Amino acid sequence: MTPARKTIFTGLATFVVGAALWRFGLGFEIVVFTPSKLGVVLMVVGGLEILYGIYKAVRGTGADRRPAD
Repeated sequence: MTPARKTIFTGLATFVVGAALWRFGLGFEIVVFTPSKLGVVLMVVGGLEILYGIYKAVRGTGADRRPAD
């Protein structure tokens, strides 16, 4: 599996966990954090990681590119 694909899958997993916390954690409060707010943060981080994985897939690896003349 390519590094770009791994990045996309981990971002997707982070996004799904964040969405679950946001959806089902609205009624709970823990002393240190609120699960719904943590879910929103995880969704943002997961979305950014997905975008980075797409960027890596489109750009390609450094070994594939020729140096500039």
